[in-house]
Order: sequence, then structure tokens, then C-alpha cells
Amino acid sequence: MTSGTESATFRTATTGNSGSALTATERARNALRRIDEVDRPEVWITLRDADDILADAAAVDERVVAGENLPLAGLLVAVKDNVDVAGIPTTAACPEFAFTPEVTATGIARLVEAGAVVLGKTNLDQFATGLVGTRSPYGAVRCAWDPDRVSGGSSSGSAVAVALGIADIGIGTDTAGSGRVPAALHGIVGIKATLGIIPTHGVVPACVDYDCLTVFAQDLALATTAAGVMAGPDPLDARSRRWPAYVRLAASSTIRLAVPRPDDLDALCDEYREAFALTVAAAQQSGIEIEEVDISPLLDAATLLYDGAVVAERYAAVGEFLSGGPAGADPTVAAIVAGAEKPAAHELVADLDTLLRAKAQAMQILEGFDGLLLPTTTEHPTIAAVEDDPFGINRRMGTYTNFCNLLDMAAVAVPGRPTAEGNPFGIMVVVPAFHDQIAVDVAAALTGVAAPRFVDAGVDLAVFGAHLRGQPLHFQLEGLGARFTEEIRTSDAYRLMALNTTPPKPGLVRHGAGAGVPIVGELFRLSEAGLGRFLAALPAPMTLTSVELSDGRSVVGFGCTHDAAADAVDITEFGGWVAYRRSGR
Repeated sequence: MTSGTESATFRTATTGNSGSALTATERARNALRRIDEVDRPEVWITLRDADDILADAAAVDERVVAGENLPLAGLLVAVKDNVDVAGIPTTAACPEFAFTPEVTATGIARLVEAGAVVLGKTNLDQFATGLVGTRSPYGAVRCAWDPDRVSGGSSSGSAVAVALGIADIGIGTDTAGSGRVPAALHGIVGIKATLGIIPTHGVVPACVDYDCLTVFAQDLALATTAAGVMAGPDPLDARSRRWPAYVRLAASSTIRLAVPRPDDLDALCDEYREAFALTVAAAQQSGIEIEEVDISPLLDAATLLYDGAVVAERYAAVGEFLSGGPAGADPTVAAIVAGAEKPAAHELVADLDTLLRAKAQAMQILEGFDGLLLPTTTEHPTIAAVEDDPFGINRRMGTYTNFCNLLDMAAVAVPGRPTAEGNPFGIMVVVPAFHDQIAVDVAAALTGVAAPRFVDAGVDLAVFGAHLRGQPLHFQLEGLGARFTEEIRTSDAYRLMALNTTPPKPGLVRHGAGAGVPIVGELFRLSEAGLGRFLAALPAPMTLTSVELSDGRSVVGFGCTHDAAADAVDITEFGGWVAYRRSGR
């Protein structure tokens, strides 16, 4: 078995980061060299010709030279082979199913538009049915750091391509946990957004109502950037969704997480149970508040994905095709899909009602918390063990992932504390629908990195007094899920007045260019509905108006009424509210 130290070598052997000086062509050549070095042919179903990859990279370099803003310039992408890329066969890991699409899946097209380069199509558990990565006629995808162990599925090839340092970004799908389990087994990041936020047009369905595109990367910042590029409604996808008008854009300043009771962790192997306990203890030491909750209703709901009538969606997707007995059909997958023909319509209706009730219970369980912290999976089995028990181990590995899409929840998978042997152990932050940014923020706090922005929505609000961080009314912004963006200064057209209010507040008054001084403030982003709630509750004499910043931008910001300013003390000389308060005057 490869040691944890050696596995770290795989995780850091990257082809570069978006901020590096490498050109797209240089990055592509590095990736091609890495493919030869690792010699893992089972990762790929279709690897593009080197000349085609390099031609695309050269085109990206030309776009960069022309001045285009490409957030993913030259980054290499491995695409799961149940996701369409125009001109490359889509097989879903079944040769007889193969077809060559003329149109690229919306999510992949958005990555390419942002400057990414597709390397090829990766291996998977056939028809995205499995969490082990061994159910493919193209071969079992082996773990990046221990070839005797499974890679995790069904998005096995994409995750391993990232873990081996071939691809910067791996694209998977997730119905039961396929965008998270492989991340956990390899110590990388997996983002599974709210259903519909990343369109699934161009994805071969597994369970069409519960499928989503997912992102793997070696760090949270890149995974979040890629997911953000892919996100957004799509007229070609009837199930796509946009961020709602009221969406929280930041976690609480003091993060509160729910964790399972010990009884709910019985499925964990001993080394994972120990690693999870160490991860929770480290979170508490970092200032995160932890409270145990009963998650048994969620675990009960998870069983419906395969044991309930919901599995009929798998038959609707590929049942008729597999009923013809294609030679390349994986026997385990074929058996699962064949069994999905049996549920009656009334059974499906009953299960949908059960899921609706379980979703309400989930919201009650998470009330008052920023998210639910879970182990991603239960163990890391060998390929031989899975061959001996293909159903039981796979079922167990989805214990903590299966319920997520059924209950319309989002999740971010990141590394936790390693096992006693130094091997990767993964954790997830699970949140209600549309709380994706909260999950990213919590994941960042758990891993000790800066929190990247995922949700591209909302309105900027400039504050200059009691709503600044550390000031008495800041809690109002936090309650609306506002996200701190940056420190700012106004243009020199403003004067600052100390108003006669309780609690004390300043009033920003425009006097004209050169008639004041730049006033220090802070910029926050909050949802459109949040800004509306804020304005509706705004007390006299405060107003919201357009404020000109020193860099020429105009943003919504605080002002005050004329009569209040007339009865106030001019404190412009201090240049800001905090400096004035510190002066003691």
C-alpha cells in the first residue's frame, strides 16, 4: 500500500494554477507528459489527440493576447463520459450505447468559453450507477495513490485525473454521491451545487430529477471558480434554476455546525470514525460551534434512492436499452436497472410524499445551523473486496451522500483530518438548497483557506457607520446574509456628520467635488430581496442613495436627511466613523 506521504505527491503534482505564468500551450504539454508518466489508461475512455489539445491551447493563448478576460485560461479539463462534448463519442461506459453529439453540454461549453481546454472523456461506473469506480467494461479505475483500492465512483476517471495531477478540473455527475465520494478518497475538493444551478443539458440521465454536474479540483478556490462559471439558468434545460431573490451570501461570523450523534456513525469503519472525531475536534478548536443532532430521518430517506420506487427513474433513463442485453453491459448495473422496472405508480407517489416530509424534517434539523458536517463516505475498500461484495459495499459507501439530492440539498466535499495511517479522509458540508455559498464558506473555514465567492448575485451596499464590522448594528447585515467585499473610500465630494441618534450614527452628505474628503467605509454584497428588507426597516433619518467612490464607481450607500445633517456635528476631519469614535470626542 502506498503511504499517505506518497499520496500527497500525487495531489501536488499539478499542471499549474490559473495565476501562474505558464501559457495554455505549456500547460497542455505538461498535462500530456503527465499522462505518459502515470500510465493509467483506465482513466480515459476517449483521450483527444495531442495535436487537437495543443491547437485548442494555442487558441486560448491568442485570446489572452487579444485581451480577453478568461478566468480559466489554459486550465485542463477531464470530462466524465456521460457528459457531451461535440465531436467526441459519449459512451456512458457502454460501447453499444455510444453516439457522437453535435452539441457540447451547456456546463462544459461555459468552461471552454472561459478559457478551459478539454483533454478528453473519462471512465465511470456504467450509466453513472455506482460509487466504486469498478463497474465499467473499460476497466476498473484504480485509486491514484494505491492501485489496489477503488477510486470511488461513479465519476472515477475525472477525480483520478485531478488527483494524479493531469487535469486541473474534473467534471463529474452526482446523483447518489458520485461527485463527492471520489473526492474524499483522494483528498481533493468536490462541489455538488443545488440541483439545477449548473444545467444538465447534454448529460446522459441516471435519475433525471436528481442528477447534477459536479466539479473536482485540488483546491477550493479553483473548484468554486469552475462551478461559478458553469452556473446559471439554461433555456435548454427545463430543470435549470437561478439563484432566488433572497439568497444568503455569507456564513455567520460565528459558524455553527450540526454533526451526527454517535449512533448515526455506526456505518463508519474504525479509522474513519477516529478521523471524523479528530476533524470535529479541530473545528471546535478553531472556534466553530458544534452540536450533535439526530440525522436518522435523513439516513432513512437515503435508502429510497435504490430501495424505493424513485429508482424507476433509472429504468426510464436506460432500462429499455439494457433490456436488449448489450454485450458491454455491466452485470451489476444491468441488475440494478432491471429491478427498477418493478415499482408501481402508487408506490412512487408514496415515496415522493415521504421525501417531501423528510425534506421538511431536514430543514428543522438544520434550523439555527450554518450546515451539517458529515463524513463523506464510510470506508476505502480494495477492488478485490468490491468484486466479492459488489452490492453491499457500494450501498454502505453512500450512507451519508444518498439523501442529498433527494432532499434538494447542496454539499461541498473537502479533506478532513487524515487517518492514523496518513491516508485521505473526506468530510462534507451539507446545506439546504441555495445555501451553496454558506457551504463554501464553511468548507473554507474547516480547511483554513480564504473563502472564495461562488454565488454571483446580489447588490453592493456601502456602509460608513454603525453597520461597519465590529459596530453595534452590523448584526443586521449579517442577519441578511450580507458578504463583506472590500474596504472603500468615497470621492472627495462628501462630508461626514455625527447625528443625534441612538445608537450614535454618522450621516454622509454630498457637497460637491472637492468640498469634502474621501470617507472610509466598507462594501457588502447582499441579495436583492435582502436589500429590500433592509430598506423597508431603515429608520429615520437614514436614507439609501447613490454614493460615488474614489475609483469612480457608484454604489448604493447610506446618506441622511437634510434636517438631520443640519443638527449634527461635522466630523469630516477624521476621515471615517471608526477614527472619530476612537478619538473619544
